[in-house]
Amino acid sequence: MFPAKGLFAALPCPDRPACRRPACLFSHASDAKDPLALNIPVHAPKEAPVAPAPLQHKATASVPAKRPISSAAGPSTPGSAPGSVSEPPRKLQRTGPSKRPVAVPTATHTSTGCPLIRVPPAQSKVAIPVRQIMLQQLFQHYAVLYENILAQNPTLASEHALRQEEEVYSKSSKFTYRNAIITSIATLKNRRKPDNASHASVGTEGDLARRAEERKKLNALRLTAEQLKPYVMSLDQLRQWGYIVEIPPSEGGSRPSEEGSVKTCERCSTAFKVKRREDASMDECIYHWGKAFSTKVNGEKRRLFTCCSRPADSEGCERGPHVFYESSPEDLHVRHPFSYTRGSRPPDDAPSEETSQEADGEADSALDVVALDCEMVYTTGGMRVARVSVVDATGKEVFDGLVKMDDGVDVIDYNTRFSGITAEAHSAALLPLTAIRRSLDALVSSKTVIIGHALENDLRTLRMVHHQCVDTVVLFPHPAGPPYRRALRALAKEHLGQTIQQGGGTVGHSSVEDSVATLDLVRWHVLNRPPPAKPAASAPPTNKL
Repeated sequence: MFPAKGLFAALPCPDRPACRRPACLFSHASDAKDPLALNIPVHAPKEAPVAPAPLQHKATASVPAKRPISSAAGPSTPGSAPGSVSEPPRKLQRTGPSKRPVAVPTATHTSTGCPLIRVPPAQSKVAIPVRQIMLQQLFQHYAVLYENILAQNPTLASEHALRQEEEVYSKSSKFTYRNAIITSIATLKNRRKPDNASHASVGTEGDLARRAEERKKLNALRLTAEQLKPYVMSLDQLRQWGYIVEIPPSEGGSRPSEEGSVKTCERCSTAFKVKRREDASMDECIYHWGKAFSTKVNGEKRRLFTCCSRPADSEGCERGPHVFYESSPEDLHVRHPFSYTRGSRPPDDAPSEETSQEADGEADSALDVVALDCEMVYTTGGMRVARVSVVDATGKEVFDGLVKMDDGVDVIDYNTRFSGITAEAHSAALLPLTAIRRSLDALVSSKTVIIGHALENDLRTLRMVHHQCVDTVVLFPHPAGPPYRRALRALAKEHLGQTIQQGGGTVGHSSVEDSVATLDLVRWHVLNRPPPAKPAASAPPTNKL
C-alpha cells in the first residue's frame, strides 16, 4: 500500500453521516466546508448616472461574467427579439457556387497582336503564365500560316489562336495541356498556306473537322428534280420575283445597240449620249460604286456609302464612263430576242404531239439539275452577258464560256470589280449569245431544274425563258422582306462557313464559284430545313441588281 498524502483531508466526506470506512480519506469535522459551494458575486452593469459621480481616490471596476449579445453580431429575422441571432455572421456564410466556374478567357491584344488571356487564376486548372506562353506560340504559327491573307484579315491569326487554345484547354487536363498544344502547333506546320479567307486551311482544328463533316454530308447529297419539286417556284412566284415567263410581244433583236441615243446614266443619273468605249472617255462619270447604308455617327443617324464611308450627298469616289441599264422585257427583247428552253411551251398552253415527241427524244442529253451563274458587262446595248458558268448536281463544272458581243454592240465598261472580266480576257471570246444558247440546250431542257441566286437576272441576260427554277433569294429571305435581298456572300459565310467573292477591285467574282455556292446552299437547306411553303401572292420586288 502507498502512504496517504492527506490531499483530501480538508474536504468533507460525501458519506459523512453513514461513512463506514475505517480510515476515511475525507474530513469528518463539523466545520469542514465544500469548496464547490463557493458564493462568487457577479455585479450587473450599472446605469449611467444623470449627474457626474463625485471623484474618488480609488475606483473598482465591475466586469460582467459574459458580454451581452448585440444585434450587430448578425442579421436577425423579422419579428425576433432584440439581440437574438437567427443565422451566422455574413463572413461565415457560403456565398459562392459549390463548383469551380469555367475558365472562359476574355482577351485583349498586345502590341504584337497576340491575344492576352484575362482569367482569374483560381478558375483555371492550368497556370495562366503557362497558358499565355502556349497561346503566344499558337499565335506566331498562325501568323506564319496566314501571311498571305493577313493584309485583308489583320485579326484572323489572333482570333483563331485564342479559339484554338480554348479548344485544347477544354479537352485537356493540367497534365496533358502542354503536349496537346504542341500537337496542335505541329498540325499547323503541316497545313498549306491559304491564299484566300475561304481556303480549307483557315480555321481551328475544330473548324476544320466541322467543315469536313458538313462538306462530306453536302457532297454525299445528289439533288434530283423529284427531290426539288417542293422548292421549284410556281408561275405566280416567278412573276412576283421579276422572272420573264413568256416571250414579249415586241420584235426581237430589231435594235441591238443604242449608240448615238440619249440615255440616263445608271451611276450618276445624268443624261448622256451613248458612245463606244474609245469615244466615251471624253464624258467622265463620277460615282460611288458601293451602296448607301444607314449608321449612327456621334449619336446622329447618317447615310454613308460602303465603298468609301462618305456621306450619301458627297461627290463620287470612282471615275469611269457613263452606262445605262434596262429592265423592261420589251426593251431587252428588242436588244436580243428571248426564247424558251428546249422542250418548253408558253404558259397555260397544252403540249402538242410534236413538242412532246421532241422533248422525249432529246431528254436523255439534258441534266436533271444544274446551278447557273452569269457575269455581265455594260455595252452600247445595255447590260449584256459576258460569261456563263454551269455546274451539275455534284458541283462539277460542265460549262464555262465567254460570250462575244453581237454585231454592232460594243463594250463600254467591263465592270471588272464585280464581273472579274478584263478586256484582255474577253478578247478570247469566240461564240455570240445565240451559239452559247445552242450549247446550253445540250445541258438544259424544259425539265431541268436550274438553281441560282437572283436567277431572274441571269435568265434575263441569257434571254432564256424557263419555268423550273430554284432561287436562293427566295429560300433565304431578307428579314425586312422583299424587295430586299441577302447577298450570296453573306449566305455562304453564315450557312456554309465559306468566304467567297474576295477577288477585290481587279479580280472580281467568279461565276463558277458562285454557281457552286448556290448549289451548296440549296443542299444545305434540304439537309437542315423543311421545304418552303408556297406563299400567298404579294407585291413584286424590284428586278434591279
